[in-house]
Amino acid sequence: MLRLVIFLFLLCAGLAPLSAQSPAIPEFKSRLPMSVIFKGQKTFDRLVKQAKKENWAALPIGERTAAVGKALLGTPYVNYTLEIDDRIESASVNFNGLDCWTFYEISLAFARMLQAKDGDYRTEDLLALIELERYRNGRCDGGYLSRMHFLEEVFADNGARGLSEDPTKELGGERLSRQIREMTAMWKSYRYLRNNPSLLPEMASIQEKVSALPVYHIPKNRVASIERHLRTGDIIAITCKYPGAYTSHVGIAVKKRDGTWFMHATSKRDKGRKVILDCRISDYLKRSPENYGIVVYRPLDLPKSLDVAMEKNSGR
Repeated sequence: MLRLVIFLFLLCAGLAPLSAQSPAIPEFKSRLPMSVIFKGQKTFDRLVKQAKKENWAALPIGERTAAVGKALLGTPYVNYTLEIDDRIESASVNFNGLDCWTFYEISLAFARMLQAKDGDYRTEDLLALIELERYRNGRCDGGYLSRMHFLEEVFADNGARGLSEDPTKELGGERLSRQIREMTAMWKSYRYLRNNPSLLPEMASIQEKVSALPVYHIPKNRVASIERHLRTGDIIAITCKYPGAYTSHVGIAVKKRDGTWFMHATSKRDKGRKVILDCRISDYLKRSPENYGIVVYRPLDLPKSLDVAMEKNSGR
């Protein structure tokens, strides 16, 4: 009883332990059946068990994200896992197969979930935090265009909401200029656009806005010299030479004794088409002449008020 009284006093005084002040996870409202939007319950349960055993919650956000990523090593590479309906859009998670983007998203969302709650982790918690990262202003409105389809917009949108930092420019990054057109040029490859071609004009408008973003990258010939400034858990997007896109791949940085390595879900058959901890980032870039450089996206822990974070972005 005395402990409860002391706790309530500290809470009122603003001096309660940090765990008591952790930000609340937004309520998740599914627009599709859970069997459609969430796959891999056994993997989720395994990660929760491992996180508790190894006390991942005590790690900094970057180390926590990488710990989740390492626990997903070996997961098969599968593309188009977000194309789950003809018309209705919803945040979704598929642990049974990951592409490069969903690998980083799930690792980060799971890491944030561990910060936001002391336990009783639910699939809805993870879905809510996926929605926070993946959708414009952190909200899915049930429409395909509320999802951000370009990493550059995700980075800018989340940064404006106080959910991340972009150290690329200060690390020596140079401005990139691109005319984005992937989604409208390849619209028949996407289930939602194929079934709803009326969305194409608005998608073209979104692409114009993304093309105008101030995107910086570190050219590949400079990456080796700045690797020491990268942090475990940084999200590393690989830029490409193709004039119709900024980036072609993404993964998670992992610092080791011999440099900063690239952990990612790869579609390469000679790498096993799975999540791997590959090699130094600078060495990865050398594998293809199409690899142009990197963008560094540094996620942060959740702010105390997610409502404030969303208001920052919606009022830009």
